Amino acid sequence: MRVLDFDGTIYDGESLLDFYLFTARKDPRVLHYLPVALFYAVRYRLGRVTLEQLDSAMRRVGSRYLRRLTSRPGFDMDRLVSQFWDANMHKIMDWYTPQADDVVVTASFDLVAGEACRRLGINHCIGSTLDLESLTVGYLNFGPDKPMHFQRTLGQEAAIDAFYTDSAFDLPMIDLARRAYLVEHGKVRRIK
Repeated sequence: MRVLDFDGTIYDGESLLDFYLFTARKDPRVLHYLPVALFYAVRYRLGRVTLEQLDSAMRRVGSRYLRRLTSRPGFDMDRLVSQFWDANMHKIMDWYTPQADDVVVTASFDLVAGEACRRLGINHCIGSTLDLESLTVGYLNFGPDKPMHFQRTLGQEAAIDAFYTDSAFDLPMIDLARRAYLVEHGKVRRIK
């Protein structure tokens, strides 16, 4: 099977940031949460905060964002996600052609990335989770957690023939794969 990261690999950009900005156009009050989320995300990428610190911060910010977003009268998350992908499916990179056994393993929320995967015909999207009833983040599917969630979903014996990513943060998934490919600006290069 092929296993693929989503943002920067299949999707040209960061889908969660794009989704956040999309929701901010509908409710500018959610812009309040962007600085804190970006602060922790950038510091994590630079190695200045731990995964645990990032996880804790994103849980707090994510819950506050969800409360604000869902407080709008007549709010419908499924409709919002569908509208987002109606406007953004063109950002799926040209190099990518879905195959029947593709699996997406992403830090993006499965609620958002999962709709794009459904539209692409991908049956398995393993991403960070949201609980819309409690308005909390279930778990974040970053770096070292990706193999754990992958194996929990598909089994310890699931063999990865090829893994595609745009980031060295996916080294734990690269280590599980027989072959690995780096995607940079829509160009694919074998790295393992």
